[in-house]
Amino acid sequence: MCLIEPNLRQDEDRWAAVVRRDAEADGVFLYAVRTTGVYCRPSCRARAPLRQNVAFFDSGQAAQAAGFRPCKRCMPEGLSRQQIQGRAVAEACRIIAQAEQPPSLQAVARAVGLSPHHLHRLFKAATGITPSAYAVACRVERVRDGLIREGSVTAAIYDAGYGSNGRFYATSDAVLGMSPSAFRAGGEGASIRFAIGQCSLGAILVAATQRGICAILIGDDPQALLRDLQDRFPRADLGGGDAGFEAWMAQVVGLVEAPTISLDLPLDIRGTAFQQRVWQALRAIPPGSTATYTQIAAALGAPKAVRAVAGACAANALAVAIPCHRVVRQDGSLSGYRWGVERKRALLDREASRR
Repeated sequence: MCLIEPNLRQDEDRWAAVVRRDAEADGVFLYAVRTTGVYCRPSCRARAPLRQNVAFFDSGQAAQAAGFRPCKRCMPEGLSRQQIQGRAVAEACRIIAQAEQPPSLQAVARAVGLSPHHLHRLFKAATGITPSAYAVACRVERVRDGLIREGSVTAAIYDAGYGSNGRFYATSDAVLGMSPSAFRAGGEGASIRFAIGQCSLGAILVAATQRGICAILIGDDPQALLRDLQDRFPRADLGGGDAGFEAWMAQVVGLVEAPTISLDLPLDIRGTAFQQRVWQALRAIPPGSTATYTQIAAALGAPKAVRAVAGACAANALAVAIPCHRVVRQDGSLSGYRWGVERKRALLDREASRR
């Protein structure tokens, strides 16, 4: 997610980006200084000019047509430093993902032309996780794919690069939500209780495993919510909840109606290491408050992982319990929400009125 939205074309918005040397605005516009005759990227580290001496352009061609020349320091006509680093991280991701065995950090760094220390720092800043954690995530994904293709459990584990069954089984419950054999069987043998009801935001489905609530889905069509649950585990044992589960359902509906209350129920939260970190950060946002994707990324120590934070919010399947509705754009506007922007606005309005 770009910190300077492409539709923000007002000069003062651009000037604010220049003042903070916002690298995320590189490629959106250029600024020129009349007293020097030079045009630069917004992130240029040159001495800040006076506002009255600055003009803005959408392209280098337009700046040159107005009589300005490119800055020799930030070289606005070539790839920015951030773009070069981004390409290196993307190439590192490709190398790790395609390797049969997890490559060493030294080997990956050598392949992308960086030092191991520099690559490690850039990789974590861009993705929110280390190269080794990314390699683990890639192997887990290969196991998932292997199990879905109906291959044997052992073959899927070894094909993904695990040296032994034990190394994968030690973490299988957290990454698959059940044993590998049950996952391969489409959830066969797994017990998932669920109930569908109505709340002021529409239909709501609450589902839970033995570990806790694993899904809170909101929408217009109750059958669509049920299909969403069935598609992931087509052969799981889906059943209605008992009286105790109905009490859980009532608590969740109460949370939707009054999102400032706390949900004192166990949650079965499954996701990648980075997604789990993002969701934990979301749960730390107080009711009635909001945070930007940029602020969440910075709080995680990964300021460049803004897109990854947005992706984790979109992957959240626990509406309201993990309050991704409290995350907004840099300018405070409401961005896409898995269950609809109007529902997001309604939740924020309720929290603001009860704060």
